Amino acid sequence: MTAQPASPLPDPVPTGALRASDAEREAVVEQLRDAAAEGRIDLGELDARLEQALTSRTRAELAVVTADLPKPVTAESLPPLVLKGGLYGASRGPGRWEVPGRVIAHGGVGGVKLDFTRVECRLAEVAVEVYGDTSGVTVVIPDGWAADTGGVDPGVGGLKDRTTPDRLPGTPLIRLTGSGGAGGIVVRHPDRRERRRLGGDPAR
Repeated sequence: MTAQPASPLPDPVPTGALRASDAEREAVVEQLRDAAAEGRIDLGELDARLEQALTSRTRAELAVVTADLPKPVTAESLPPLVLKGGLYGASRGPGRWEVPGRVIAHGGVGGVKLDFTRVECRLAEVAVEVYGDTSGVTVVIPDGWAADTGGVDPGVGGLKDRTTPDRLPGTPLIRLTGSGGAGGIVVRHPDRRERRRLGGDPAR
């Protein structure tokens, strides 16, 4: 039986020729509006570019619309946030802070507290590596957010997950990995004192 010749592989489509998605067009629209708010383009340019963005069919056409604008800094592009408890402890929050896609917390001797209650996070998921070390790590998330602690080794200090599974639409999932060490890991929603400080309405 004569072997049939292999069919030639199709030529790859250049990235710029790929069809743009609705999500990609919306991202460009948001970038244009931000550029107008910053004074980079005037209202006339904004209208023209918005129309061009919404009618762009390929990624190449879409790229032309923002070619002369600085690329936006996104949470996904931010470097990991690293917190080390050291001798005196460390914390982030409860004030406003920009949440990257990855956070690493080492409890050290002084402990670490990571508080998300006042942040605005557009990420679908945040990876948080926690290492309890001697004094532990505490993670506080707003009501309506959810945590996945399945990747945490409790260690000697243990793991206490006091969060509820009632995740609201549009809120991020905090996915934890790491180990409890001697100090342990605590994941919870705000306590009464923190709620009073937040005015009874923690940011979601």
